[in-house]
Amino acid sequence: MDEPAGSAVIVAVDQGTSSTKALAVDVAGNVVGWGSVAVGQQHPQPGWVEQDAVEIADSAVEAVRLAVEGIADRVVGVALSTQRESAVIWDRATGEPLGPVLGWQDRRTVADAHELAAGGAGRAERVRAITGLPLDPMFSALKFAWLLDRVDPGRERSNRGELALGTVDSWLVHRLTGQFRIEAGNASRTALLDLATVDWSDELLELFRIPRATLPPVFASDAPTAPVTGLPILPAGTRIHAVLGDSHAALFGHGARTPGSVKVTLGTGSSIMGLLESRGATPDGLVTTIAWSAPAPSYAFEGNILSTGATLVWLADVLETTPADLAALAAETDRDADPGRGVDLVPAFSGLGAPWWDDDARAIISGFDLSTTRAELARAAVESIPLQIDDVLCAAESSIGRRFDTILIDGGPAANDWLAQLLADLSQRRVQRPDVAGLSALGAAHLAGIGAGIWTAEDVLALDRNGTTFEPVMSPERARARRERWRAAIGLARTPAGGSPSTP
Repeated sequence: MDEPAGSAVIVAVDQGTSSTKALAVDVAGNVVGWGSVAVGQQHPQPGWVEQDAVEIADSAVEAVRLAVEGIADRVVGVALSTQRESAVIWDRATGEPLGPVLGWQDRRTVADAHELAAGGAGRAERVRAITGLPLDPMFSALKFAWLLDRVDPGRERSNRGELALGTVDSWLVHRLTGQFRIEAGNASRTALLDLATVDWSDELLELFRIPRATLPPVFASDAPTAPVTGLPILPAGTRIHAVLGDSHAALFGHGARTPGSVKVTLGTGSSIMGLLESRGATPDGLVTTIAWSAPAPSYAFEGNILSTGATLVWLADVLETTPADLAALAAETDRDADPGRGVDLVPAFSGLGAPWWDDDARAIISGFDLSTTRAELARAAVESIPLQIDDVLCAAESSIGRRFDTILIDGGPAANDWLAQLLADLSQRRVQRPDVAGLSALGAAHLAGIGAGIWTAEDVLALDRNGTTFEPVMSPERARARRERWRAAIGLARTPAGGSPSTP
């Protein structure tokens, strides 16, 4: 696909935890414009993660402005890739937020989750059976309830339809177009959506005390919005043609369309996702989610790791260095050291996500002594990333009955060759990394381009995704010994005070 002069462009917004990026993509699939704006986080109490809704919206506008500078007249469509479970509340009449954005990592509702589960037999099982998700503070329902309890404890305004609840995609669509809606894949991350009907579950709305009037209608991922009015730099009548959760967009960007492929998106946390044959039963230790609905839903399994890149940021701060330098320091350690001995860092800063889903797990460093060096601590932090990923892959393989020989990776940390090789070695799987940046934004752009008519589905699959392949070079025996040491450390992190290790 050669690009004619003045050809059409899709601008894709990738709204993430720490920044909002925008890519302008031409009809040949080339990135012809780019913009990035940092987004802040606040931690008013331990375990609390908040963001500013207006800052997020403004960052999207500015990132688009930077990306389309000089080519705005060529834009024929917009795409959104967004962080997912984060929760927003705003006034339907004024459009102004009524509280902070509760980030997907926020754990303030742990006690609420325990109280809800203890309040009736089988409640957690019903949530999982209907939504494919555990009853966990990561997902939006508990966050929505917390926000409503502070803004509208009696639910009077909620029942009158005066308040709006949504995930970040809903918030951005509302700010940019005035429409109140949510994309199916993002809706499936709330713990309120019935996967069978792709609509809100009345049973769960009652359980979480969330009036239906506060929630937006559920739309397909490729359903065009009303014209965009919040981006005046774009041509009049421009619409958003695709909305996807960021991990879902990365899976689409990898070209995954059939079961068998599994991708790992590395970031603050990490998402391991692969398409399923059908909705079926949720794999043990994992979740079921809607990858996209275009227009029919495609279902996927997913394992969510709460802390990967965040672990490196934390340790780099403690050691007064940078995450990049920390990774370089880790690479200096002795590769031939005994894999059965050494330092482990289990980053259960807010409990453990998949496949354990253990709110009570605690972060630990084990195996250190007076001779332990900064480099060994750094390596333990870096190794916690592939070791957590391998835990999720093993759980998926056990439940689904399929071996994943190849892992597709993306996200900022994936650019580190040493980390990619470490993942191949410790998991004993081939790792493939496409030589393109911003895969979440590109995946959303590809779906939007199909909707806007500048590509066909076949055109998108034909785009060059060749990249770098990393084959395992560590012996299976050494990799197995390292994983066994890691599992022992996980057991320590999950051991109640004075008790025995808990089981998944």
